[in-house]
Amino acid sequence: MKLLLDFLPLILFFVAFKGAEGHADAAAAFSTEHFGFLVSGGVVGAQEAPVLLATLVVMVATLAQAAILKLRGKKIDLMLWISLVLVVTLGGATVWFHNETFIKWKPTGLHWAMALTLWISQAWFGKNLIQAMLGTELQLPDAIWLRLNRAWVLFFAVMGVANLYVAYHFSTSAWANFKVFGVTGLIVLFTLAQGLYLSKHLPPEEDTPS
Repeated sequence: MKLLLDFLPLILFFVAFKGAEGHADAAAAFSTEHFGFLVSGGVVGAQEAPVLLATLVVMVATLAQAAILKLRGKKIDLMLWISLVLVVTLGGATVWFHNETFIKWKPTGLHWAMALTLWISQAWFGKNLIQAMLGTELQLPDAIWLRLNRAWVLFFAVMGVANLYVAYHFSTSAWANFKVFGVTGLIVLFTLAQGLYLSKHLPPEEDTPS
């Protein structure tokens, strides 16, 4: 349930974008009629309608995600707070200026914010956030935790650059595909690679007496 809630805004963004992209003229007319007051000039063109509608959907979905967690008395984690701030500010700019560039920076902002958070916590405060999250489940030497933290810092930094490369060198449709499938696939592969690496450093299980 939590996994579905985490990925719901991303899924809804993709579905809304692809649906509007396939009916661009109708999406433009719908956007102008219902959301024209949110857009500078009051008119939404067929070219920008898909990303504008998808941005509105992801803004509402992310706000709803945070609200649901609050109502259920659950903690809103740091990544969701960062994502919420970015999607509201950059998404709002995309809608008002009907310019997709702003929302395309959102994944990069999120990735770089996470990289900075992990790096600053370790370098300035001596707190390894990866160890804080997983330390109760995994018993590893401090040197391995440090490598793990650095690996995630580097991964998030590279992902931020990769998002900008795709955003500026490919179409918005290609960027949306990368945002959903490319990023998710890379995160899964990176996590699996880390699992293989960590398996070599886990302490051996003690044999239980028969």
